[in-house]
Amino acid sequence: MNHKSLPAHLLCGQLAEQQALEYLLSQGLKRITQNFSSRYGELDLIMTEQKTLVIVEVRFRKNNHYGSAAESITPQKRAKIIRTTQLYLMKYPFDGSVRFDVVTLSPKEGLNWIKNAFQCV
Repeated sequence: MNHKSLPAHLLCGQLAEQQALEYLLSQGLKRITQNFSSRYGELDLIMTEQKTLVIVEVRFRKNNHYGSAAESITPQKRAKIIRTTQLYLMKYPFDGSVRFDVVTLSPKEGLNWIKNAFQCV
């Protein structure tokens, strides 16, 4: 993909996702897929850590004028991620537990990996 043709905000998001992926790989997680899309939304990264399927939401913020990257994951966004994960699991069953992580990136705070950031209620 030609990065030069992407709008700046999408390029930043794509680069943040790549940085998050490389960091999580260095921490021992294994990549299953990226950018799984459904009618409910998109899952940024799907990875495994031993017998756990790890759904990773990557959030980048240039600044905190509109809240932090972690604060941008609203209850509605969590619900979309959970619904999309349920659809993913119907399509690709997984024999193990599921965990929802968030990786936030910002110039000021760097990379922050929040394990088990929220639960499927």
